[in-house]
Amino acid sequence: MENSIEKLLKIKNGFKPIEAEAKMLIEAKPWVELKSLASALLHHQAYQIRSLAVFLFGHFAATDSGALHILQTHVSKDPSWQVQEILAKAFDQYCKDTTYERALPTIENWLAHPNPNVCRAVTEGLRIWTSRPFFNRNPKLAIDLIAQHRSHECQYLRKSVGNALRDISKKHGALIDAEISTWDLDNPRILFTHKLLTKTKLPPK
Repeated sequence: MENSIEKLLKIKNGFKPIEAEAKMLIEAKPWVELKSLASALLHHQAYQIRSLAVFLFGHFAATDSGALHILQTHVSKDPSWQVQEILAKAFDQYCKDTTYERALPTIENWLAHPNPNVCRAVTEGLRIWTSRPFFNRNPKLAIDLIAQHRSHECQYLRKSVGNALRDISKKHGALIDAEISTWDLDNPRILFTHKLLTKTKLPPK
């Protein structure tokens, strides 16, 4: 493990090598052995090593409710934006393994959480939402779930909301138009989200 840590500490940008290291560990050891390792790595001073732990917890979250709980309650409080990016990927891994339809109650639960990082893990992690099987069939539901945070006080979350809705607008422009037609653009927070959403929106065909 020391060699792995030394190698990951040299990473300055990107997450692929960290994810690859996590996959190697997953293939080599059962979760019963990895769980204590992942828990210890979460307290490492380097974000790269904490990110490795998050990938591990995300891979097993669908079969271990404790792993999902740690992602929500502990990882969401990590000060590193890089770790928050991996949290989003870990949550999407959970949804994929659970199936997005069966994960819907958890998606709704996380979106209702008071910590904006928990909400953002959902809005960012599931991008592009309508490329996910369940939401591909239910784009309006995806829009409703994302748009509820259009006026959130956290700009970090609102940026994710605007970008996620812009993704959907490229194939479901009419649904997005119907959604934003109800928005109060006198609200500066909503206006911020609206500008992000519409800045590269394709014209209707």
